[in-house]
Amino acid sequence: MRKTLLLTALLSTPLAAQPAAWPLSQTEQASPAVPSVLRLRERATIEDKWLAERLDTLALPLMREAGVDMWVLVAREYVDDPVLKTMLDGENFTARRRTILVLTDRGEGQPLERLTVSRYGLGGLFDPSWKPEEQPDQWARLAEIIAERNPKRIAINISPETAFADGLTAGQFQELRAALPPAQAAKLTQAGDLAVNWLATRTPSEMALYPMIVRTAHAIMAEGLSNKAITPGKTSVADLEWWLRERIAELKLETWFHPGVAIFRQGEAKELTGDSIFQPGDLVWLDFGISYLGLNTDTQHLAYILKPGETDAPAGLKAGLAAANKVQDAVTSSFRTGLSGNEILLQARRKALAQGLEPTIYSHPIGTHGHGAGAAIGFWDDQAPSPRGNHKLRPNTAWSIELSNLHAVPEWNGQKVRFQTEEDAFFDGQTVRYMDGRQTELKLIRPK
Repeated sequence: MRKTLLLTALLSTPLAAQPAAWPLSQTEQASPAVPSVLRLRERATIEDKWLAERLDTLALPLMREAGVDMWVLVAREYVDDPVLKTMLDGENFTARRRTILVLTDRGEGQPLERLTVSRYGLGGLFDPSWKPEEQPDQWARLAEIIAERNPKRIAINISPETAFADGLTAGQFQELRAALPPAQAAKLTQAGDLAVNWLATRTPSEMALYPMIVRTAHAIMAEGLSNKAITPGKTSVADLEWWLRERIAELKLETWFHPGVAIFRQGEAKELTGDSIFQPGDLVWLDFGISYLGLNTDTQHLAYILKPGETDAPAGLKAGLAAANKVQDAVTSSFRTGLSGNEILLQARRKALAQGLEPTIYSHPIGTHGHGAGAAIGFWDDQAPSPRGNHKLRPNTAWSIELSNLHAVPEWNGQKVRFQTEEDAFFDGQTVRYMDGRQTELKLIRPK
């Protein structure tokens, strides 16, 4: 019933007027039910409405911010540009032969012109602009379109700094440049931040359902970190990983990475993986993500397998999770519009270290890609400022608050355990809010 009402509201309400259909929550449910998963046709309808909104409201302001009045995107079949792929509708979701999109700023008071250099349009979002019977050469037709509009600066997706703005292959770039007269070729410029900001920015309509997508991932994780999927003394780490993969497929969802599972065990210096069998007294770590409605999740949760007679996890393990929560607070309280990822990293580390914590911070953007476009906030193997952290923080962006904290567990003879956590959140320009809460209590798995 909730699925039907939600879908009806989303499809009947103008996008600009839609309230948050699935509100952000700071408190995570311990064992949530998996929300009803939309059918493929329903998903495509929603994604196409989102794309129309993005093209109508987001593309032109970002182009003007970047100082370009034309954006040319080119991709060949099987070699998709990461930006172009996000501009294709639910029935034309990948490049065919050669797909060329041309977005042109026609001046104040004029809507963005959106063309595809093909004989057919694309989902009513890009108008056709090529008749091969009149001009057999697709590149020549593109050159004509550019000459007719005579833009000042033409953005293309070439970048030595980020894959998100580097989707134009070397061969296609050579052909594009060869097709243009020198005066027009001189106008070509790297899209850079234009491509990154297009991918990174979330719209109100996307955020109306993103928390539901995260709830879906949390619910699957709760199933995996329970006796439904784990029988202590029998189930292995690899068994759980593949159980999760099967569960994703059963729901007709996808994942952008193989689930990560490990055991932290008293007396073991390293985490246990692969064929290791879960046993009572183990701390279980899960790194999990799904892809749904064109958006991704990336979350990490912890569970404890009770020993016979236990009703709760040892106090030292619970304190370890609480310490990791404090590192999360240090990160999210450091978000400020205009700061670089490197600046946020340094501020967050100072706050955490001042509390006697031992943090490693490696948070990242998330959205149309799991490790999304935008600034990196540290790396698990490098806590120093990096060129990949130079991008500035912008409003209306989604983040995976990913980190770990090393904590000594008294019940394990002072053994230091790395408590790894990750939760998906939204930054509105002022505050960071978790989309579906964050884990503050260890999940509990009963012994056999």
